[in-house]
Amino acid sequence: MIRSMQFDPNKAIYTQIAEYYYQQICSGELAPGDKLPSVRETAQRLQVNPNTVSRAYLEMDREQITFSKRGQGTFVSTDLTVIKQLKETLADAQMQALITFMRKLGFSNQEISASLERSLKEMGNP
Repeated sequence: MIRSMQFDPNKAIYTQIAEYYYQQICSGELAPGDKLPSVRETAQRLQVNPNTVSRAYLEMDREQITFSKRGQGTFVSTDLTVIKQLKETLADAQMQALITFMRKLGFSNQEISASLERSLKEMGNP
């Protein structure tokens, strides 16, 4: 699963680990009910302290994106509504960041919309 990550020094590592798994879940690479690698395995692969990974897993559990079974591991939520909400939340955050960036460049809402439409046409259908 995770091979390595380039960490942003301006963001907590545990947050970046959780965000990585959120993307995996939203993209379908991790399906509902799938087991995440153990804390120890993830820590070794990323070369981070196991406590950091544990904190990421606890955060994902707290947000109900995953659930832990004592002695068995951490699993992706089987609640499709929770996963859909996560996907929308992540998309909204990216969209807000894009809009903020483009506004700083001086684009109007109409220009941002036109740019997005143009980019979508250029990229075609997935």
